[in-house]
Amino acid sequence: MQAQLIEFVGNHWILFAALGIILGLLTHNLLVGEKGMVDPTGATALINQQDAAIVDVRPAADFAKGHIINAINVPINGFKNQTAALSKFKEKPVIVTCRSGAQSQSACSLLRKSGFAEVYNLKGGILAWESANLPLTRKKR
Repeated sequence: MQAQLIEFVGNHWILFAALGIILGLLTHNLLVGEKGMVDPTGATALINQQDAAIVDVRPAADFAKGHIINAINVPINGFKNQTAALSKFKEKPVIVTCRSGAQSQSACSLLRKSGFAEVYNLKGGILAWESANLPLTRKKR
């Protein structure tokens, strides 16, 4: 039985290598994926207790339809070139949001690489914020 298993693995080594890579990535995602994420309740606590800055990376048209109070709009398509404009928030918590939480993850990575101390991705984005019945505004900052 063991010899057959070794022969099978030897004959299909590419599939087993791919399986190993996939399992490794899934494990990494489970262990590291939640780090640096905050849910709407946690974001509210960071905003109220530590005066966290909110950076919304959605397009300006979506931002205008409704955003978290006092959020700053820095669309993701030019985000890399505008991180310097956010430098005044380097020493305080920064919560980055988008529609669902996917695009804001890359913005979080860029901010961390730029030396921001505390960067959080809003888990679920504006959709989760709305689902939690938290307020949005249309007023510009």
